[in-house]
Amino acid sequence: MTKKHLFIALIIIVAAAVVLIAMGRIPFCKCGIIAFWSSDVSSNQQSQQFTDPYTFTHVLHGIGLYFLVWLLFGRRLTFGQRLILAVALESGWEILENTEFILNRYRAATISFDYWGDSVFNSVGDIIAMLIGFWFTAKLPWWGSLIAFIVIDSLLLFFIRDSLIINIIMLIHPVEAIKTWQVHGT
Repeated sequence: MTKKHLFIALIIIVAAAVVLIAMGRIPFCKCGIIAFWSSDVSSNQQSQQFTDPYTFTHVLHGIGLYFLVWLLFGRRLTFGQRLILAVALESGWEILENTEFILNRYRAATISFDYWGDSVFNSVGDIIAMLIGFWFTAKLPWWGSLIAFIVIDSLLLFFIRDSLIINIIMLIHPVEAIKTWQVHGT
């Protein structure tokens, strides 16, 4: 990976931030607080600060995108080119995730009843989290990345009653029993 690849990735992240602002996303939390971490998934700072528990799902995006891009393109692309593609895909997801269509789906099908979207600050943090997951996956053996994925997703289930896998299930085909467990713990 060269400085050129990192520069292109940075340009993509900045472009995503510009698009999000053009879509009407707020740059920072309306609460007036700017912080690196927000731990309370039920607070008004959820998805507004740079990182939060859901940031770990974006680390998992990095693991998944690493393998997806590698499966699709293998050695035809350099690591730097695969990283740029992953940043473009994650940036695209951050934009799509903040459209009314997806926001309404989250509110209707998941425990995110009051979810009104990410701040641009949080979206940038999520893209960087994906980069971290992507980079670590490149350094670990495939089974190490698989174990990391399982451990992170399991810890999210334990601590916040949500995870990347649960999020995907609930967006595609909501399961009332999962939603009840998330809300009531039963």
